Amino acid sequence: MPREIDLFSLLVPGLLPILAECVVVFVVLDLILARLDFYRLTWHPGLFRVALFAAMFSGASLLFWQ
Repeated sequence: MPREIDLFSLLVPGLLPILAECVVVFVVLDLILARLDFYRLTWHPGLFRVALFAAMFSGASLLFWQ
């Protein structure tokens, strides 16, 4: 994977597309979990959301970086 991507003559980090995809997947997953009232079972819903996104982004970036 290239470290930088040329996007309309602008060099952006290579992890930017992965970040954008993770945001979309996280929003959909967050809506599903909210409708299922899953956050009622967690101790701190905001902390759980941040940890879920961090785990998703870290896992995806490690998978695609190699």
